[in-house]
Amino acid sequence: MIDIELLKYPIGKFLKPNDVSDQHLQEASAYLGSFPQYLKETVQSFSEEQLNTPYRPGGWTVRQVVHHLADSHMNALIRFKLALTEENPIIKPYNEAAWAKMPDYSLPIGASLNLIDGIHFKWAVLLESMDSSDFKKTYFHPESQSSVPLSDVTLMYQWHSQHHLAHIQHLVLREKW
Repeated sequence: MIDIELLKYPIGKFLKPNDVSDQHLQEASAYLGSFPQYLKETVQSFSEEQLNTPYRPGGWTVRQVVHHLADSHMNALIRFKLALTEENPIIKPYNEAAWAKMPDYSLPIGASLNLIDGIHFKWAVLLESMDSSDFKKTYFHPESQSSVPLSDVTLMYQWHSQHHLAHIQHLVLREKW
């Protein structure tokens, strides 16, 4: 019997530490800088059939996950830059499930892998240049009706990257690829 919760959250749900330390932020920043390579190494030899395999029953295909990562992280970088340059800007939520059904999600993954490379390169430069006051800057998320500090966003996207990479890696193990 497959544990559906484990398939959905292979590394667990995001849990923010009570106190976000400089070390947490340094580790998250380093991971975000390295993530494109981890993802590429995982999917580079996948066949079309493997790319079109859902990571869990009822879940997205590997191809959709890669395209989602590009779109999600592109939005995250833009939100990050808004928060660094404006006072608590209101961000625009988007319907991730609807985006995953758009025609560009059937494209080869190379385009999204290239986007992820560029996004994470730019993001890493921003993260390296930030001081503690920058990480306290916020954006307002209308869905949660809360202001979110960039320290939390940094940790959440480290988790998001690890979360989706684990989806793919666990599929590889289950399917014995």
